Parts: sequence; structure tokens; C-alpha cells
Amino acid sequence: MSEGKREHPRLILHNFLSPEECKELEFIHKSCSTVGYRPNVFSTTLSHLIATDSPHLIIPFISIRDRLKEKMEETFGCEYELFIEFTGLISWCRGASIGWHSDDNRQYLKQRDFAAVCYLNSYEKEFKGGLFRFQSGEPATVAPSAGDVIMYTADDRNIHSVDEVTDGERLTLALWFSRDSSHDEDSKLVSRLSQCLSHQPSSKSHEFCLPLPASSNMYWFCSNQNTGFDICVARLHLLGFNIHSLQDKDHSPDASEQLMGPLQIAKGEELLIRKFTNILHALQVVQFYHWKASELKTSNVEDGTVKEVKAISQPQLETINALKSVFLPDEGLVTTTFGYPCYKEDQKDSLGLKDISIAITSWEEYTCKLLKELLSSLPQWKTYQTIHKVESD
Repeated sequence: MSEGKREHPRLILHNFLSPEECKELEFIHKSCSTVGYRPNVFSTTLSHLIATDSPHLIIPFISIRDRLKEKMEETFGCEYELFIEFTGLISWCRGASIGWHSDDNRQYLKQRDFAAVCYLNSYEKEFKGGLFRFQSGEPATVAPSAGDVIMYTADDRNIHSVDEVTDGERLTLALWFSRDSSHDEDSKLVSRLSQCLSHQPSSKSHEFCLPLPASSNMYWFCSNQNTGFDICVARLHLLGFNIHSLQDKDHSPDASEQLMGPLQIAKGEELLIRKFTNILHALQVVQFYHWKASELKTSNVEDGTVKEVKAISQPQLETINALKSVFLPDEGLVTTTFGYPCYKEDQKDSLGLKDISIAITSWEEYTCKLLKELLSSLPQWKTYQTIHKVESD
């Protein structure tokens, strides 16, 4: 290692993640994220996926975590095993930034020895601003590019900052590594997975999971002007969809309860007849459709699909508008926060209700496949107390 790299140990790897891996993680984040730990930041942790009955969505992280850990140990000449202390998807929206700091700059973060930041989208393409800067050493500035990874020590040899994001949504996968096994997140995750899946009947072991939303405050984004919106409803809105709750308003006076129960989605003057279990179920299917749209549109659409859509009645329209007034009181704030260039008009228009039925079936098949892999891997994970890729027989 050169003198400069010894003083500031860091490494940039280009195209470490494939475009498909980036898109899959983007799908997971945009269908599962909550309000984050800093202003204008949103996050998706592995423990949150388990808590919201989406444990199967951990599967796409596994091979990436394994590869990153192996590369980290190799790059920094570790003569000891590293433990993954934290794994999470983090997005930075307009107004988000962080000043000069090291990643172990708090007493409760001293266990962090190394960091890896994987970029899932690109500077000047999906967002503006958000450049990563090191205070000393080379490279001084990193322009995020989808698939690239930056690795560095978490101490004061790599003090860094992130410029303010001025438009769009900057997506990252962040991992921290520790030499201290007591801070290994895997054993905690295996315990939570065991508890989560122990409630599932074996007869349904290969059926798809239906997500369960967390408390409503975890999805409420609040701006500096004390206005806000529900991020699940907002992400549907950005793709051109509205929600129609099927809850009895007389029996659920709390507005947030309208998102916890059965609902439908609408677009323009049409309503999809198919029902979703809750807002997260609808959001996961729509985001999956957004991710896989080009593939799904090549499938043959049966004539019966048209019967899945009907015109919106006046009472239904009133319900839709009433929900928007509660969960999206300021639509302009939504587009300002997430960045309208990321959701162009032609892209929104290309996502239609009549194709959603195909998306529902494909989402269920995708979910079933991941759940099957999770259930077959869990016995080994419990034995070794690590989450790792288990080769199928």
C-alpha cells in the first residue's frame, strides 16, 4: 500500500454491483423505507424488513454483503474476521447533507472500524448535488455512480462530508464493519428471523408474505415548514397512482387506520377492482411493476384483464380526494422533496392499471421464490449464527 493510502486507507471499486442488483435494492427501498435519522433522509434496515413481515427481502442483500466483507478483509489486510455491524439502504433527498465527520465520532459508534458505501444511482443523472468529499488524501471528491463502492476506515484518517442534495433522490447501500463480535448484527437478525418465521404454518411455507406496515409516524415526512406527507402514499402518487380505502370510516376515526386495512388503487378516472391488504402491499406491487415494467409489458395480457378496471364513481372520488387531503396535503412538497426529474411524465403515463394484474402475479412469484430460499437457508444460519449464501442442493 502506498504512503498516501496508508495515511488515508480507502478504495474505490467501479461496477462492483451490477445494474440489476442496484435496481432490485432500489425497489426494496422505495417500497419499504421509513423516515430516516437525519432531515430529508430515508432508510430501510434489515431489522425493519423483518418487523414489517417482509423478511424474504433480506435475500437480495446476502451475496452483496458476502462479497463486500471478503473484499474489505482483503483490501485492508485483516488478519482477523470482520463482523458486519450494520446494513441499510439510505436515500438522501433535496436538502439532505452532512458536514465533516468520521464514522466512529460518537462513543456509541466506537465499534465501527470500516465502512462501505455502495451507490445505487448516479450523480447528475438521478440526482444533483450529494458529492462525497474527503477532507484529506486522494481522491478528494467522489461523484456517485450506480454500481460503484467506496471503502474506507471509519476513524479520523478518513474524515468526510456529503454535499447538500439539490434535486432528486441519492440512493446508497451502507455497511459498517467491526472487529468486535459482540456488535455482529447477524446473530440479532437470525434471532428475529426465527421468531418471525416460527409463527408461519409449515403448510404455507412456500406462499408469499403480505407486508404489515409499521406505526404511521415512521412514514410521515415533516418539512421545516411543519407541513408533511405520508411517504408510502407519496411514492404511489409520484408514479401516478391514488388510493381508495375500503375501511369503514365510522369504525376507524383515526385517519392513519385507513392505510392499515384493505384498499384499492386508482389512476386518472379508473379504479383497479383488485384489493390490496394495506398500503405497503399496494406500494410493493406498484414499485415491483415500476422495476419490471419492460419485462411485464412483453407478456401477453389476457382480455379478461380489462374487466379488472372500472370507472371511478363520485363517492369513490370523494374518498380518494379526502385521503389525499390528509396524507398529501401539499403535493408540491412531494415533488420538491423527491425531485420531479426522477418521475417524468412519459414514465408515469406508461404505468397503467390494466397491467397491474400481471404485476401482482409476478410479485407473488418473486416473493414466493425469495421466501423459499430464506426458509431453506435459515437452519444453517441458526447453526452458525451468520447470514450467508447457502448453496442449494
